[in-house]
Amino acid sequence: MGSFDERINQTVEFLRNADNVVAFTGAGISTESGISDFRSPGGVWERYRMVTYQEFLLSSESRKGYWRMKHELFKELKGAKPNAAHKALAEMEKLGKLTCLITQNIDGLHQDAGNSSGRVIELHGTNREAVCLECRKRWPIEEIDGRLESVDFEPTCDECKGLVKPATVSFGQAMPEEEMMRSFQCAQECDLLFMIGSSLQVEPAASVPRVAHESGAKLIYINRTETPGDHIATVIFRENAGDVMREIIRGFNP
Repeated sequence: MGSFDERINQTVEFLRNADNVVAFTGAGISTESGISDFRSPGGVWERYRMVTYQEFLLSSESRKGYWRMKHELFKELKGAKPNAAHKALAEMEKLGKLTCLITQNIDGLHQDAGNSSGRVIELHGTNREAVCLECRKRWPIEEIDGRLESVDFEPTCDECKGLVKPATVSFGQAMPEEEMMRSFQCAQECDLLFMIGSSLQVEPAASVPRVAHESGAKLIYINRTETPGDHIATVIFRENAGDVMREIIRGFNP
């Protein structure tokens, strides 16, 4: 695998020579900002039963359980700030290297760090807004969260009375077609892809790095644990994403 410094130097060289750089991020990049990785012990999914999209539509009890889980998550997200890895990706964009940032995350921290919204593709939606499933009206999530208790954790649209849900993609819900198409196009066109903090277990998003590899891109994996896609990675880091990304930017732009 090589020493940490050797892998940093190799990655910096790849970055210097790359014309089209894409980043693909998962929950692991935000754990250093204090946001739980839902697959880890003690995470939200361990304390609450997972509710599918179909259950949300059909069951009042499921909707209430889902919103109680979200209510707890909002408290965690509210105080979260971008960490060194988020800031490094924003700096990479400012330096003219990063063309596209594909994320599985719903926390909005990439935009907070300074990445432009036009370059960020949120595959699983955003937790910063709520949407009516009938008329598609949207609200800032704080507005809906503020009245959850008064409506017994089952908010409805004030215009059409439709069901209101966070603007995220739930289990069993179709992935957004436009975002998926853009992501695979970016992966096909890039020559260097950074995969940061994803278990690469949730499809079809997990296929993005593979598409980049099949198109000839070099892959830099920064993840604390092994993934099913490690065999196609060019360089692998098991160190903290913030530490790794900080050193890569420092090496590229001393």
